[in-house]
Amino acid sequence: MDSLLVLWHTTGLSQISGGQLLMMIIGLLLLYLAIRKGFEPLLLLPIGFGTILVNIPGAGFSDAPVLDSAGHLLSPGGVLYYIYHIGIETGVFPLIIFMGVGALTDFGPLLANPKTLFLGAAAQFGIFATLIGAVTLSSVGILDFSIQDAAAIGIIGGADGPTAIFVASKLAPDLLGAIAVAAYSYMALVPLIQPPIMRALTNEQERSIVMTQLRVVNQAEKIVFPLLLLVMVAMLLPSAAPLLGMFCLGNLMRESGVVDRLSDTVQNALINIVTIFLGLGVGSKMNAEQFLDGKTLGILLLGIVAFAIGTASGVLMAKLMNKMGRTPVNPLIGSAGVSAVPMAARVSNKVGLESNPHNYLLMHAMGPNVAGVIGSAVAAGVMLGLVG
Repeated sequence: MDSLLVLWHTTGLSQISGGQLLMMIIGLLLLYLAIRKGFEPLLLLPIGFGTILVNIPGAGFSDAPVLDSAGHLLSPGGVLYYIYHIGIETGVFPLIIFMGVGALTDFGPLLANPKTLFLGAAAQFGIFATLIGAVTLSSVGILDFSIQDAAAIGIIGGADGPTAIFVASKLAPDLLGAIAVAAYSYMALVPLIQPPIMRALTNEQERSIVMTQLRVVNQAEKIVFPLLLLVMVAMLLPSAAPLLGMFCLGNLMRESGVVDRLSDTVQNALINIVTIFLGLGVGSKMNAEQFLDGKTLGILLLGIVAFAIGTASGVLMAKLMNKMGRTPVNPLIGSAGVSAVPMAARVSNKVGLESNPHNYLLMHAMGPNVAGVIGSAVAAGVMLGLVG
């Protein structure tokens, strides 16, 4: 009988808490959204699975290594502990992802119509508005967010998962799980969140504006631009250099035409491998103790506000540009200023086709979409520089 009792106490069933059980259900929900609904499956699937693993009682997936007083290893840490501390706490995984995104990015539409850079910049207003909102909620005692927490939450408004993870790992590691899930969930929900905002801020005539065909951008321009961008940003805002540096490196591999093997590896094998570990590392921070509190709900609510403000700001900036310039800009492409590449650009194109079946805005929307990636990296650098 005593042996059976000892055996029972070693099982997960005897050790599991209500919070752990709830988090495992949340992990299963993330798997459902990834597999059945197709919501950002490349990240939500490993995040969901990591959430289940880290909440299995007694399994030790995220346990830290145990040392004796002399520094000798008594017990090795769990695999998720090492994945998080080696890849996410150091910022390595998000930076490698950014290099892969750079290798997948074409700066052509942005260079062909440089004024769309303003649309990408305007969409970042959601980041700073949410920062102010989080600080306000803390000041009135509704939620308890530090200025670092508020800055990390605000980055959700940029709709850039790797940037959100990078900033959260530096400023608010305890909130990393909630911030990552919010960022990727809202990125997946772009086709649902953005169209009502776009339609509310524009009329039928504005949505039907046909934009002139973009000029052809030559290879020399595409090679010089990432180098010039990196030097300018690094000199003015060094804290943004890691993200933009890796982004520009990946893009240079793509555009130079002399390292096709490296470019192919970065675009495919490398980014896929790192994505797996990045998702598992984020999942390791979604244990019941860290995730199940009032802050998580606040992060989810502030995240959707940030995303909505970013979308609206891009559309309103496009309307302002129409007031001040001669060349018409379809305001719908302003919503692509959030850096959910290329989904936000596709949504702009889809809503535009509803008003004018002959109006193809995809390539025009890719300009602000790429500008949004740059803008979110710059905003991250500002946050890290100010409160890091």
